[in-house]
Amino acid sequence: LYNKNSYPPYAGGGGFIMDGPLAKRLHKTSETLELYPIDDVFLGMCLEVLKVSPVGHEGFKTFGIVKNKNSKMNKEPCFFQSMLVVHKLLPRELLQMWDLV
Repeated sequence: LYNKNSYPPYAGGGGFIMDGPLAKRLHKTSETLELYPIDDVFLGMCLEVLKVSPVGHEGFKTFGIVKNKNSKMNKEPCFFQSMLVVHKLLPRELLQMWDLV
């Protein structure tokens, strides 16, 4: 379905931050491209047309976080404070995280 050897840079699907003007430009650009079935990659395709490169941020943990069940660090607010998006937490773990922060 994709005619290049590799996907363009794209933001992992857990979440991303952008300003309003970029969102509007992405919307217009998305209407000019054939829809691609992987939404993350489709966003990257739109960004490529706009010549905008996604920038990584340590606060996005889209592949989850490494937790050691015996570590007291997981009970420290500072462990979670700088995280913006975290995947692979159970609902109970999310509530605990928010209570700490």
